[in-house]
Amino acid sequence: MSEVDLFVTCLADQLYPGIGAATARVLEGAGCAVAFPAGQTCCGQVAFNGGYRDEARAMARRFLDAFEGNSPVVAPSGSCAEMVRRWYPVLFRDDPLLLARARSLAARTFELSEFLVRVLRKTDLGAVFDCTATYHSSCRGLRGLGLLEEPLELLRSVRGLRLVELRGYDECCGFGGLFSVKFSALSGAMLASKLDAIESSGAEIVVGTDASCLMHIAGGLARRGSKVRTMHLAEVLSRE
Repeated sequence: MSEVDLFVTCLADQLYPGIGAATARVLEGAGCAVAFPAGQTCCGQVAFNGGYRDEARAMARRFLDAFEGNSPVVAPSGSCAEMVRRWYPVLFRDDPLLLARARSLAARTFELSEFLVRVLRKTDLGAVFDCTATYHSSCRGLRGLGLLEEPLELLRSVRGLRLVELRGYDECCGFGGLFSVKFSALSGAMLASKLDAIESSGAEIVVGTDASCLMHIAGGLARRGSKVRTMHLAEVLSRE
């Protein structure tokens, strides 16, 4: 049995605990023993993206301590996984000891679908869900980690799920963390385009791998009075 550490992420912890619970169930169903390091907090991405490098470095240092060890670290977020993988070595590049720890952690940190498909070599987790779904590919997962087929392979293995194509699946939903606050008008226009594509797909649900994108999309759908729902990939894969 593989041992993994679950990095639940801020949004899952504070706003969408069901995503964290579903991720744990999926990993356990895939044969993993799941641990939850209690000392974990934010990975520091928001501070880093805002230009607050010292604050981000302090949070990253705490993260290194929380996930000390050799177990794979799995997160239900390509955005947070990319922060650890790509930017922790940058944050600690002037400190040889912390840089070595950051590189070690980066090498064993994975987004959920990436870990299931690339590491465990599993695509069929026995999930059953009778619905029509479409998939939105988050920017950080797609461009930062190179993930596209992994979530789709997992969704295609869900019994009863009818997967339909999303026009502009690789286009940003307009969230981008602080981007949606600093450039609200542009963010809103990007969201409107994404919502048009989702509603025209005929899907009942739109699936994603990042709670941040799903939160943004869900808010837009709700304001439109749309019947389309959002679901995280882990929530779909945990259905029986």
